[in-house]
Formats: sequence, structure tokens, C-alpha cells
Amino acid sequence: MSEVFKFPENVVWTDLGGGNMRAVLSERPELMMVAFAFPKDGVGALHSHPHVQASFVAEGRFEVTIDGQTEIVDRGGSFIVPPGALHGVKALEKGMLIDAFTPRRDDFL
Repeated sequence: MSEVFKFPENVVWTDLGGGNMRAVLSERPELMMVAFAFPKDGVGALHSHPHVQASFVAEGRFEVTIDGQTEIVDRGGSFIVPPGALHGVKALEKGMLIDAFTPRRDDFL
């Protein structure tokens, strides 16, 4: 699936349950960009992984917890999740996160 260009008509959304959706926007072994769509009150449960994650709030407002520290992040804001950090989100309104992972999360393919 490693393509140089990826167009919206080729993006596949995966239903994660609870109204949450995920789409791999682009990927290479070294880097991956993923969109996560959440309904109001949608939750990305606390979890950890060995990847560095950079997240951008494209839409909405999220309560973000990283290693026990919680902040409200609005549209246009961003956050970094270090490798192994316990983290999760709650959508305070309908919203979308654009996440970059390095290296690629093969479990999303």
C-alpha cells in the first residue's frame, strides 16, 4: 500500500465501533498518517504503543490524557505522545484527529 500519492476516493474508512472511524491516509515503513473521526463523547481508550505519535486536531475539541496529564485541545491544536506513554482521548464534540506515527503502525494495515 506504500504509495507516493493517495487521493480521497481511495481512502478506506474502518469502523472501530461506538461511532469511531479510522482511515490510513498515507504510509511507508518509516512513517504513517491516519485520520480518526469521533462522534460527540466518542472515546479513544487509554493505551500505549512503541511509536512516536504526533496528533493535530482538525475538527472539534478533545480532552487528551498523556501519562496522567489531561488537557483540553481545540481545533488547530496538537500534541505529541512519546513512545510507551499511556494516552487516550474523549471527543467533547464531533471531531477529527490527524495522527502521524513513526515508525508505521502495521496493526492498522
